[in-house]
Amino acid sequence: MNGIINVLKPIGMTSADIVRWILKKTKAKKAGHIGTLDPGAAGVLPICVGKATRLAEYHSEQEKYYRAEITLGITTDTQDAFGRELTRVISKVSRDEFKRVLKEFQGKIEQVPPMYSAVRKNGKHLYEYARQGLEVARAKRQVTIHKLEIIDWQEDAFPKALIDIECSKGTYIRTLCQDIGEYLGCGAHMSFLLRLRAGNFTIDSAFTLEEIERYLTKKNYSFVLDMDWGLKLPEVRIPQGRLAAFKNGLSTEGSLIQGKTVADHQPVKVFCEGHFIGIGTWDNDCLCPNKVLC
Repeated sequence: MNGIINVLKPIGMTSADIVRWILKKTKAKKAGHIGTLDPGAAGVLPICVGKATRLAEYHSEQEKYYRAEITLGITTDTQDAFGRELTRVISKVSRDEFKRVLKEFQGKIEQVPPMYSAVRKNGKHLYEYARQGLEVARAKRQVTIHKLEIIDWQEDAFPKALIDIECSKGTYIRTLCQDIGEYLGCGAHMSFLLRLRAGNFTIDSAFTLEEIERYLTKKNYSFVLDMDWGLKLPEVRIPQGRLAAFKNGLSTEGSLIQGKTVADHQPVKVFCEGHFIGIGTWDNDCLCPNKVLC
């Protein structure tokens, strides 16, 4: 089995749990997820299976789209609803004030990765330090918030806002919610998270684990997408006479290639007679094999 499965991850499972489940059920030799979702989050989690795992790096750069609930006035040590409560302050923030503050967090912003995250420091995940009660220094990261808008507002002593976020890879929505709360002076945490889209993978075309199991029982593999599905890369075509050369790692002159010539070292999807055969890069008007998948 070689392809991509657009999984609708349920709450309570880690991204690694989903990968292990897919490996067990499909008997595939390899699998890996594109992007990570926290155990308490649900939504789109594409899983690369078989040879498609070699393409995960090209998907991971793509943007994400989330719907999150932020609860104002309460902070936790994990920045979400599953952590230990740290502070509780009755909030007097209004919907209009909250909406105005969202503008401060659009565009390029800096975030400090949360302690409860899979980021590595000195060979260990940050969450390993956090579970020992330790906090270590973390470097700030720049991310981009392309869209940040309020969808719903629930008035309360601890108001809740439903927000939609379109952002670059590596954005921590938990941290975004906490930082918004700090800016407002009342604190906040992320009380719910749903990933609606990752690159071209959308929630309306995602499959639950139960649906996948039913397909597998019937030996129906229509839920598995082609290896190159969703890859936002230029496409080129090589003639049949250069297929063996591509497989053996040999370059092909640009004059023999059909498709758009791009800048040197930019990756492209390579096809031969309508079949996806791998990823190549341009170098001095030659197409060089990068990842051979045929």
